[in-house]
Amino acid sequence: MKDSEFTDPRADHQGGAATGCRFCGGHLVDVVDLGMSPLCESFLAASQLNCGETFYPLKVRVCEHCFLMQLEEYVSPDAIFTEYAYFSSFSDAYIGHARDYVDTIVRRLELGGHSHVVELASNDGYLLQHFVKHGVPVLGVEPAANVAKSAVAKGVPTQVEFFTTESAGRMDKADLVIGNNVLAQVPDLNDFVEGIRVLLKPSGVATIEFPHLLKLIKENQYDTIYHEHFSYFSLDTAQRIFAAHGLRVFDVDEIWTHGGSLRLYLCPEAAPRVVAPIIRDILAREAEAGLDRLHGFSQFAEQVMQAKWNLVDFLIRAKWYGKSIVAYGAPGKGNTLLNFCGIRTDFLDYAVDRNPYKHGKFTPGTHIPIFPPDKIRETKPDYVLILPWNLKHEIMDSHAYIRDWGGQFIVPIPDVALFP
Repeated sequence: MKDSEFTDPRADHQGGAATGCRFCGGHLVDVVDLGMSPLCESFLAASQLNCGETFYPLKVRVCEHCFLMQLEEYVSPDAIFTEYAYFSSFSDAYIGHARDYVDTIVRRLELGGHSHVVELASNDGYLLQHFVKHGVPVLGVEPAANVAKSAVAKGVPTQVEFFTTESAGRMDKADLVIGNNVLAQVPDLNDFVEGIRVLLKPSGVATIEFPHLLKLIKENQYDTIYHEHFSYFSLDTAQRIFAAHGLRVFDVDEIWTHGGSLRLYLCPEAAPRVVAPIIRDILAREAEAGLDRLHGFSQFAEQVMQAKWNLVDFLIRAKWYGKSIVAYGAPGKGNTLLNFCGIRTDFLDYAVDRNPYKHGKFTPGTHIPIFPPDKIRETKPDYVLILPWNLKHEIMDSHAYIRDWGGQFIVPIPDVALFP
């Protein structure tokens, strides 16, 4: 697909997510149907268990023109993100990832007290706190007031609002704009990306991280699909979206987060930055996997269903033999998996999570009670199902004591696997 074939998304297709691609307005083709699911971060109090819950379709489509994989906007971002249950600081591995990124980018861009760094969807200050330690002025932009409050307590200045082109125009120009795992959560992609262009200085750089669509499909990461994630990106499609708004991808890092992500380095189109060879390599791998045509999406539904059947079959057999099973973690992705596979308290006795915000609550849709992690040591289950499988090594290392009573870990993605 050549650029000359590509429709300018700013021309005629704004707000067209319900009838066409949210970027280019192109026709959408079905990829996989994960059934009906509640919002994955809408945890329930005990008093709500006898009330109705709202479920929305989790039907994934892909644009046959630009190959952006996406969900319709069933729920507005206001309803999802004004109060949010996800706090980045509850993963030691992710904190380490943020610290390493800051140390590297400060050196690479020669940032200091004269610089200005803005993070979009800055969460609880997990990343910007490290810039503060380097003496680099920062600003966080975070729509969830409860999460932003934690950032402010860390000494991270934070504006509580959604980032848009309009809000970008009110901010001081930035030497560095950061967007980690936020691009997928934006229904109006064109406005958001245009806002990045407005916010950047002519010499500025933006880094954007998102789960790589190539990994999602090849490694069957269907649980990363949920209503909070409106879009799923290949490098090819992301590059086109940014190019349509005058931003150029000049380098890419392949990183471990969320089962395999890309970190894009962007600059204004006219900036004199050399394009790294890795970009050509990743684009070639995406083309080999068929992500630049509909063929690359054709087998995903079948492999998702097979993984579901394998997991449910294992759990049924384990329960048949009287085994006890609990879940570690109550992440958004876990709630997609639990609802899609129909896993409730008939299979899982309870879940544990490090986030105190979730303690005493119940998982949306499946109503599994959530406790602090020490509950595992108290009850000595036979199996621990790791729902945040992208952190499986961190979790298995910190809970290795389950081997004392012969317990085993279950990792459900890309397919069910046991770890002693």
